[in-house]
Amino acid sequence: MESAELIALLEQVRDRVRARHPQTSAPGSVPLADLLPLVHARDAALGKVASIGLVNPRQGGLVNAVIQAWKRLVSRLLEWHIREQVVFNRRVIDCFDSVIEALNQSNRALSQLAAFRQQAEDLRLEAEELKDVRRHWAEWRTGWELKLRETEAHYLRNVGELHAAFQHRVTLMDANFRETARSQHSDFTAALREGMEHTRREFERLIHFELRLIRQRAELSEPVRMLSEPRPSGSGVAPGAFDHAAFAERFRGSEDYVKAGQQLYLPYFAGRTRVLDLGCGRGEFLELLGAAGIEAHGIDLSTESVARCRAKGLDAAVADLFAYLAVQPEGELGGLFCAQVVEHLPPERLPELIRLAARSLEPGGIIAIETPNPECLAIFATHFYLDPTHTRPVPHALLVFYLEEFGVGNIEVKKLSPAMDLMPSLGKLPDEFRAAFFDGLDYAVIGKKL
Repeated sequence: MESAELIALLEQVRDRVRARHPQTSAPGSVPLADLLPLVHARDAALGKVASIGLVNPRQGGLVNAVIQAWKRLVSRLLEWHIREQVVFNRRVIDCFDSVIEALNQSNRALSQLAAFRQQAEDLRLEAEELKDVRRHWAEWRTGWELKLRETEAHYLRNVGELHAAFQHRVTLMDANFRETARSQHSDFTAALREGMEHTRREFERLIHFELRLIRQRAELSEPVRMLSEPRPSGSGVAPGAFDHAAFAERFRGSEDYVKAGQQLYLPYFAGRTRVLDLGCGRGEFLELLGAAGIEAHGIDLSTESVARCRAKGLDAAVADLFAYLAVQPEGELGGLFCAQVVEHLPPERLPELIRLAARSLEPGGIIAIETPNPECLAIFATHFYLDPTHTRPVPHALLVFYLEEFGVGNIEVKKLSPAMDLMPSLGKLPDEFRAAFFDGLDYAVIGKKL
């Protein structure tokens, strides 16, 4: 066998021997019983036991042979005597073996206990270290909790300061934003207002130019059917002295505004035919009648107004109302509408107008006349004198009297356009005084041919 294999076998034998027979000291300096003297004594006793009954060899020769034979004979003769001693010796040797084995087991147990003691000592040391760690941990935890509270208080204080600073900055930013937005809005509003004012002026100038161009074209194109004599001198203003369309748009109101106010007349003319609009102007009431399916036509002394009506597809003609009504057959019309006209006429010609209008209506025909209300003092401070062609207002009692004189009955008087809407300060006046002197800016007289 090679030396390496031999060394390995010897180490295995040594390990087995040490395991079976522990050394004199266990781990952790625990002394063990030394069994080697007992083993040596047992081995020596085994040698003696083995030699009992044996004859010592001697040198050859006759004498020695005789002596050896004598010894063997004596040994046989004494065998019955020493048999029990031999058995006793052997039992003693067995007892020694048992004691040695018991002591070996005790040594092994002590060795294991020493190992357990070493482990327990290690565990105790670890427990001491853990106890020390626990003590240090408790001390560290106390300091850590104190530091945590200080850190938390510092953090909350910083958060509060940051929040206050943030709120302050947000407030400043909001104020700056609002101020900037307000400034930009003011600048934008001012610029928009200036731009819109400029656009409005340009738009009005363009409208004025277009209307004047339309008026000139109407005068230069095919002759418009003239059914009357020139405008009466009592009006005081020549037809072409200013732009009547622009005047009506500014001071009377837009077409939609006028239509909204004239809606109340439609139920009276429902089912009528051949309705005449005296002074049809821009044709608002003609449009309402046409939309309601009522046959209607209009006359006006302004060629510009008539041209505008014809541009809308309405039946209108340039005519003087006296001359036009004078040539109408008696009972020809189913209804007659006259809005904002009678205040333009000389007072002495108003009865003639009522007479001609009543004559032109068929029995049961409707006549509606709208004019400024002189009983409302506010009309003289606002609208009446804005129109230079107005001559004088007509009280509704006088207009009712003229209608009754020429065969018109079932007369209704309606106050229109409350002055309160235009002048809210009138609400401070007593109700009775306001109703007597500041009622409707206009009124309408509606009657039926008897």
